[in-house]
Amino acid sequence: MTTATLEKPAKVAMNGVDVPAFLATLDAVDGQRELARFTFRAEGNWIAGTHSQARMGNFHGAGGEQPRDCGHMIDGDHPAVLCGKDQGATPVEMLLAALSACITAGIGNIASIRQVRLESVETRVEGDIDLLGILGLDNTVRNGFEGISIQVRIKGDAGAEDLEKIVHQSVARSAVFDVLTNGVPVTVTAQAD
Repeated sequence: MTTATLEKPAKVAMNGVDVPAFLATLDAVDGQRELARFTFRAEGNWIAGTHSQARMGNFHGAGGEQPRDCGHMIDGDHPAVLCGKDQGATPVEMLLAALSACITAGIGNIASIRQVRLESVETRVEGDIDLLGILGLDNTVRNGFEGISIQVRIKGDAGAEDLEKIVHQSVARSAVFDVLTNGVPVTVTAQAD
């Protein structure tokens, strides 16, 4: 009697993720852990009123400065009801969008590594805030969100339990979720010209 060794099929690109390249990157970083150290940057300029623009360009990571083909720009503003001109999302909306994008990207990567074909992923992220604090009308009210809720709808070629596990692993690995739930030291310097 002979026993045949069953080989696992090779993982293939899926959901727009180059899975073989992703796995090779994981192996390379595991072999040279310093490659995992990154510094991202955003540079902002005030335009007028509550309108500003932030640019994200090159970043440092994988052992050196990493150029981008083109930078990215985000406009921030307040809606008219908050004395702005609504020329961009509010900064707190950008935070909610960052949380949505981080969790969604993680879902795409994790599902692809597990070879689960996704049909759709939809998130709804809401934050409740009492503006009495930020407006300086009540010092006992915090300036930021009182709470944030995330709803994720996911469809794919796996069972509901497996799809939900993908979502929960994405949340567990999300950098933005980590920053929001665990905090991070922030230093501010100011220079008047």
